[in-house]
Amino acid sequence: MRFNNLDLNLLVALDALLSERSISRAAERVHLSQPAMSNALSRLREYFNDELLVQVGRKMEPTPRAEGLADAVRDVLVRVEATISTQPIFLPRESSRVFRLLVSDYTLSTLMPYALALIYEEAPAVRIELRAHVAHPARALERADADMLIIPSEYCSSEHPMEVVLEEEFCCVLWKDSPLARAPLTQETYLDAGHVVVLPGEGHPAMEDWFVPHLGVSRRVEVTTFSFATSAQLVVGTQRIATVHRRLAKRVQEYAPIVIRDVPFPMPVMQQTLQWHAHRTADPGLTWLRGLLKESVTRMDRQN
Repeated sequence: MRFNNLDLNLLVALDALLSERSISRAAERVHLSQPAMSNALSRLREYFNDELLVQVGRKMEPTPRAEGLADAVRDVLVRVEATISTQPIFLPRESSRVFRLLVSDYTLSTLMPYALALIYEEAPAVRIELRAHVAHPARALERADADMLIIPSEYCSSEHPMEVVLEEEFCCVLWKDSPLARAPLTQETYLDAGHVVVLPGEGHPAMEDWFVPHLGVSRRVEVTTFSFATSAQLVVGTQRIATVHRRLAKRVQEYAPIVIRDVPFPMPVMQQTLQWHAHRTADPGLTWLRGLLKESVTRMDRQN
């Protein structure tokens, strides 16, 4: 099929080339031979009158023209997939569909065990791929690298629909044998203590970015980690404090020698949301999964 003299099959090849930046890997991705993918690149270069990908050392790098095309091409392909590939009905017990979710290790440790059990009850052949958060999560939706994001509301894109699935308080975690654990936790003792702090990664603000502008205070950071799930355990054997999600702290308290205290400052709750691509709102499989994730929150809170 052609549009403005462009063979639309070449858009699939272009998307693979811009994603993989390698002729051989792009060919593998779309099940073409390497000569066929090289031929596709030649035809694309001729159509756009641009090299699109140029060799820089051992890598192929996109030209400015190619970078400008990348998101538009991916959006077209996502629209086509959402329109013609999505089945009109979703039968959980008969489905073997793969769902790809971007989640934090907080979600992995708290919600996902309940969600996976419920998914297995209703759709035992459905497969779940749990992927780590990335710096710009909405791009994972737009490039079809993820079907759904489970992220705090402040990370959501305004371009796509979302709904709040749970609200989460923060609390303080201390080693149960620490002198801090034997006395009330005041603002003064909180600020005097050393802290274990999570730095989630590029593109995700740390909690420190909230403390200074909102409260005018800073904490003495003695340990940093990339993991929410382990931060509550890293206070054991020390007089440090970790400020963590309450559901996570309660889970860790089941097996680690810690105590939980209220944060001696007013802190906003975290709103954990589900977000999906705007073109896939009518996808019956994602509608089923959203409902199931909300039911999983109810089950989680009822059992804890």
